[in-house]
Parts: sequence; C-alpha cells; structure tokens
Amino acid sequence: MHTVRKLIDPYFHAFSNEDLVPELPAKFTFPFYYVTHPLAIQAADNLQHYLTSQVDFEHNFGLIEGQQGIVIGKMFGVLVVRNKEGELGHLWAVSGKLADSNAHRVFVPPVFDILKDVSFYREEEAEITAINAKIEILEKQPIFTKLAQELAQAETEAQRELNDLKQKIKAGKAARKAQRLEAEQLDEMEKENLLESLRKASIKEQYYLKERTHFWRSEIEGIKLKCVEAQQPLNELYEERKQRSSALQQKIFRAYTFLNKQQEERSLESIFEKTAEGRPPAGAGECAAPKLLQHAFLQEYEPIALAEFWWGASPASEVRKHGHFYPACRGKCEPILGHMLEGIETDPNPMLTNPAEGRELAIIYEDEHLLLINKPEEFLSVPGKNITDSVYTRIRELYPDASGPLVVHRLDMSTSGLLLIAKSELIYKKLQRQFLKRTVKKRYVALLDGLLNEPSGQIDLPLRVDLDNRPHQLVCYQHGRPALTRWEQMEQKAGKTKVYFYPITGRTHQLRVHAAHSSGLNCPILGDDLYGERSDRLYLHAAELTFFHPVEKKEMTFVAECPF
Repeated sequence: MHTVRKLIDPYFHAFSNEDLVPELPAKFTFPFYYVTHPLAIQAADNLQHYLTSQVDFEHNFGLIEGQQGIVIGKMFGVLVVRNKEGELGHLWAVSGKLADSNAHRVFVPPVFDILKDVSFYREEEAEITAINAKIEILEKQPIFTKLAQELAQAETEAQRELNDLKQKIKAGKAARKAQRLEAEQLDEMEKENLLESLRKASIKEQYYLKERTHFWRSEIEGIKLKCVEAQQPLNELYEERKQRSSALQQKIFRAYTFLNKQQEERSLESIFEKTAEGRPPAGAGECAAPKLLQHAFLQEYEPIALAEFWWGASPASEVRKHGHFYPACRGKCEPILGHMLEGIETDPNPMLTNPAEGRELAIIYEDEHLLLINKPEEFLSVPGKNITDSVYTRIRELYPDASGPLVVHRLDMSTSGLLLIAKSELIYKKLQRQFLKRTVKKRYVALLDGLLNEPSGQIDLPLRVDLDNRPHQLVCYQHGRPALTRWEQMEQKAGKTKVYFYPITGRTHQLRVHAAHSSGLNCPILGDDLYGERSDRLYLHAAELTFFHPVEKKEMTFVAECPF
C-alpha cells in the first residue's frame, strides 16, 4: 500500500489509503480516446466532491435552481501523478477561466498568464488602449454623421429624380408610338415633319436623362470622396491597431511555451506552424490537459493517468453531459499534447487499428445494376485518413470493372445496416438524385441510454462540424445546415428506450446529435463514444431502405434485421 506524503506542492492532492487502487496502468492515457482508469475515476470523484461542497468561489454551473449569474458549464481535468519518492497523488485543472479568474488554490495555474508571465504585455496593451481612445473620439466627430446624412439624402434624391424621368420617358415613348400610328393618316410632308419632331423629342429626353445621371453620379462621388478623406485618419488608426495587435499576439505565441518529459520547451507558435492553419486557434493551451501536464513536468512528477469531465449544464451548441468523461479536443490540444507527451508511452491510438479486419460484408440483394449490403458496425463506408479498408475498397475488389463512386450514401463507421451500392456511374447518379431529392425512405433502430416521456416527435436542429474538434458536430443556427429527424418510441426496458428514427435529411452524425443534444431528445444512443458513453457497440442500425429502382422502374423496400 502506498503511503500518503505531507503536501509540499499546494496543487498536489494526496490519495487516501482507501482511495488507492493497487494496479497502475501499464501505459499513460491516450488522451483522444480512452477508457477512464479507476485511479483517474477516484481522482475525479474527489474533485467532484470538492465542487459540490466548496466555498472558495462563486460560479453558476446551472445545477442549482435560481442561482444568480450566467450559466456556464466547465470542463475539468485530473492527472494522476507519482513523485520522485514514489508517492501517488493527483492534480486538478479547469479549462479556461473559472469565476473570472485564473488563480485558485486547488487548481494548477495556467501554462501562461499574460498578466504575470510577460513584461511587454501591459506596455503594449497600454499603447493599443490609447489608440482605441483616439478612435473612439474620432468616431464621435459630427463630420461623419453630417457626411452620412448628405450621402443618404443625395442618393435618395438621385433615385427619386431619375425614376421620375424614366417614368416620363416611358410615358412619352408610349405617346409617341400612338402619334406615329396616327401619322399614317397624314400626307407625306406632314407625316415626315411629325416623325422628325417625335425623333427629336425622344433624343432630347434621353440626353436629359444622361445629363441628370451624370450630375448625380458626380454629386455622389464628390460626397464619397469627402467621406474617404474624413475617414483617412481613422483608417490609419485602425491599421496601426491591427498591426500592433497582431505583433503582440505573435509575441505572446512565442513566449507561451510548453514542456515535455525531457524538459524541452516549445512555443505555441512553433507547435502550430506546421498545422493546416499555420497558427494557433483561439484558446489554444487553455484546456485542462496541457495545464496538468505542464505542472507535472515543472514538479518532475511522472504522469500516470489522465481524465477530463464536464461539470454543469450542457452548452447550447455542443453535446456535454454533466459528470461524463470526454477525450481531449483535437483542434486545440492535439498539436500541443503531441509535443508534451514525447517520450511517454501511451495506450495505442485505436484510430490506427482497423476494426473491420477479418470481417465480411453480407450482400442481401444484387442485380446487374446495384446491390445492397448489410454493413457491420465499426466498418468504414469509404476509406478514412488512417485506414483504407472500407465498404468501397471491398466492393472495388469484388467488382473491378464497375465505374463511378460505387457507394451511393454513407453510414457512420460505428453504425450497422443497409448500404446501397451502384455498379456504374450512371446508376450511381440516378440513385443519388433520389437521396438529394429526399425521395428515399430510411428507418433506423436505436437504443437510447435513458427513458423518453413522449411517444413520438420531430427534431429540427441545424448542424455543422466543430472546427476545433473534428469529427464532432455542433448545433449552429447561424452556419449550420438544416437537419430534420422524425422519431417514434417503440418500447422501454431496464432504463433504455428503443426508438425508430426517420431521418429526412442526411447530415453527418445527425441521429447521434439529435438524440444526445439537450434541445433534441437529451438521451444519447447507447454506446455513443462521441456524444454519450462507450459500450460494446453503438446501438444504431439502418434497418429499412426504400428507393425507386432506376432500371426496373419500381419501388423496392429492403429490411435488415436489427442485431440488438
């Protein structure tokens, strides 16, 4: 049994003898996909007990009805560590600020605190603040309001006068047309004189329209030029502020450094310079995992196990469940942790292992134009970034002479069920057109990890990819694509609900997010390792598919028996 040491590091939380689990993990946690180790669970339990009883800070997590303040749930992290004496303890951290502060007696400090760690920040901040003050004064100058009013008035008058002229020209043209018809009754001399008079009248009207158009164009351009001249000092200040802010940000990125086990330092700038964006995203380095590892390396602790959990109400866009464990985010943390974990043996990355190896595809229907397969769970529809084995590659091997993309639609790797394959590009296009027009009918079976109160309903939540944490999807009303799902409850048993899903649209992870999100069913699909909790599989199955055969010219329905 490990002994409990006297604390020297104020952030080192000792395990009690009752807490300790004798068997330590053989390798450190792979932070982007893990089963929470019992020691990390113990550490998280201790932190959660503190969060429910603490009086050190006030923060509304959305867990106490009627509590004052904006509701903000937070991600917390725990890191089990061993010191040089072999004693076990754990560190706590919070992602971002907590209660508007970086300084807390129980949570490790940020890797980099602008106000404490750099001398240049306050000086540069003062310069930018002074520029902002100048901008604010200039923006309030009456000249801008006056010129804006002049421009708006000129544009309104121009539009009114030119529209009136065009209406008069139109009326004159109609009148002249009538006069030309009447001219047919006149003798030749009178007719010629009248037509000449009408022609001159038409030319005069067009000339006057051009003259007034030119006048107003010149008038408006003159006012716009005055606007540009008046705006010039402001534009110069805007540019100076932009350049100073950018330079300050780069200085911060260079000063913001992370350690690893070998005590090697790398700046935030250098860590992200070879990523696709070439620069750190907002908030990089502020997550719990980098904070925990940085403190461990500063104290020369050995990292043993890592875990992060959500505490509080779910945010409006993401799927986050109170008390659930989650992997580290990829967009912000993957490059940083790649450096910090150099030299530390971690659990294998499951995304590099092909789960479909040795498994077969079951063909349930086939003719010379198309086929349907019953895809097993954990089997890619198309080749992935790291794994090429997929339905596409298997079908390409079976039918080397087939043309076109073959796979008409896709299922998530973890979803089992019916997948439609075209043997030619022509058939592919005709079938995919049905999906695009939403004439294909689909029914999925899912087992939800919880109980529903309503018998049926509809979920309408627009979705987009989480740019900081691919392939997760976010609910986003501003940039999301429409996503619509009908559902009906079939039965409830042992705390689980069996439902049928009828997706109207086909967005990535649509059913998974619509099930788990607090504005959807608020009940994740059992085994959903992205939006719920892991199990032996994702309990989602594409059970029924109805489409119109483009050659047989008839509607066809296929059913694949649900395996759970």
